[in-house]
Amino acid sequence: MTLQEIRELLKCEVLCGEEVLGSEIKAAFAADLLSDVLAYANEGTLLLTGITNQQVVRTAEMLELLGIVFVRGKRPDAETITLAKTKGIPMMTTKYIMFETCGRLYKNGLCGCIERVADDTDRK
Repeated sequence: MTLQEIRELLKCEVLCGEEVLGSEIKAAFAADLLSDVLAYANEGTLLLTGITNQQVVRTAEMLELLGIVFVRGKRPDAETITLAKTKGIPMMTTKYIMFETCGRLYKNGLCGCIERVADDTDRK
């Protein structure tokens, strides 16, 4: 699933990264605790969160996440958006709550990052 398809499915507003909406996303991780993101999210994952501070961008950069979708209509401040732009991390916002966002993505074929790791291990 591409970021553009995710944008349409979740009726997202793009905050930055419009130029990379063709990027392929294979898994997602949802959390409102950055410690959980650091402990469980995998490289190449899309992050779904309500956290809007600069630490979410730094976490995404450190883990090499492919983008951030803010749920519940949350919006980061201008400095956070600027930081994401400089780091090349696309960000979008949706009005859907976390549960609805995850359900829509899962129903349309996007797996969780834990499933992706299990699937990759099973293939070896």
